[in-house]
Amino acid sequence: AAEPRPVVFWLSGLTCTEDNFTVKAGAQRVAAELGLVIVAPDTSPRGDDVPDDKDSYDFGKGAGFYIDATRQPWSKNYHMYSYITAELPALIFKHFPACADKQGIMGHSMGGHGALTIALKNPATYASVSAFSPIVAPSQVPWGEKAFSGYLGEDRTVWAQHDATALIEAGKRFEGEILIDQGDADNFLEGQLRPEIFVNACEAAGQAVTLRMQPGYDHSYFFIASFIEDHLRHHAAALCD
Repeated sequence: AAEPRPVVFWLSGLTCTEDNFTVKAGAQRVAAELGLVIVAPDTSPRGDDVPDDKDSYDFGKGAGFYIDATRQPWSKNYHMYSYITAELPALIFKHFPACADKQGIMGHSMGGHGALTIALKNPATYASVSAFSPIVAPSQVPWGEKAFSGYLGEDRTVWAQHDATALIEAGKRFEGEILIDQGDADNFLEGQLRPEIFVNACEAAGQAVTLRMQPGYDHSYFFIASFIEDHLRHHAAALCD
């Protein structure tokens, strides 16, 4: 049997499926060199019986936001937080040579939000975290306000439990350094992403964070492919002996 290897979970962004990362990011060569297992799940539940908002790309299918919905009709199927933190890892560790005690998490945009919040809420589970163009303060931007009100209701104290900036402000910490790459030509930068909000909160709290503003890069998988090697090496430094 293969020797169990460290595992990094990749969380994709709005409208994505499990295929976007595996086809577009170009991660396989470096992951193989470093000996990392990569798990790249879908972004929401699927199926004809799963509720959807067919008029929205940023709510419903393809937009699970890595939270467990509490409002009907979403609460029956949209349990992406539990899926990423419990159900999926259990399957991976049962069927694949992956180390349960060596896990990292990373993601893009909505998935960057997922990676940051999940790592901050479960710092004993994940030894490394990074993000591309993450939604760092969903409670303060339209994407997050729409998703949280739809999935969770209007109580903003509940939203704060799934908001990376709010978690830092509430005292949550991650032992390692948080790595964030953000393109400065990203058309969502000012309206939806606003990484400076998170960085300011981290600096005030003494949380180690590196934000790399990458000149000329947008929100696409070409951006991710350009810097994925740096992120995989960031994870390997924490996960590999």
